[in-house]
Amino acid sequence: MLASFVDPASLAAKPPAGWRTVITRHDDNRLRHWRDAWTEALAKARAAGAGPRIDAEGVLLQPDAALGGPAAPDGLYRCRVIKIGAKMPGGLDYVAYPGFRCRIAHGMLTKLDGSQRPVGRLYPMDNIRMLFLGAMALGDEAGEIRYGDDTERDMLGLFERVGPNRWRLALPYPEWESLLDVMELVPADK
Repeated sequence: MLASFVDPASLAAKPPAGWRTVITRHDDNRLRHWRDAWTEALAKARAAGAGPRIDAEGVLLQPDAALGGPAAPDGLYRCRVIKIGAKMPGGLDYVAYPGFRCRIAHGMLTKLDGSQRPVGRLYPMDNIRMLFLGAMALGDEAGEIRYGDDTERDMLGLFERVGPNRWRLALPYPEWESLLDVMELVPADK
């Protein structure tokens, strides 16, 4: 299905329905198996020799490191992505990308640059995490893609605080490349 592009300001202006009313069946399955994605991805990466790099990341790559506390405030963030556990034979089991720019505003998380740019809404989920439902914009595409329009572009993630002024977005079983993507976010002014 061809993705629809929408103005991000129009998405932010609409009050969100609860995530249970918008989540797709495919993403509901990814949510139910988020821990399996962590376990499988970390095991593959460790078997490929990335154990020291995983350990050096500390709480960022520990599945149970989520903390309660303040939600991420609106603003600009430095964000970096780590892809763990290759989906296809011959793929890299651990890749850490340099930092990019992200923004959180009005319940929306947007990666502002790079060749893969997630954009989506953060929904309250429980006392320590939020649920991210979004879509992937690629390359030089203008605008954002609406969640639910294209299953290959849909994204589901758990957004959690993992330290003072430090959050992560863990994306279990993304459609491409890896078994788990983890995006670290820290305020741009810190």
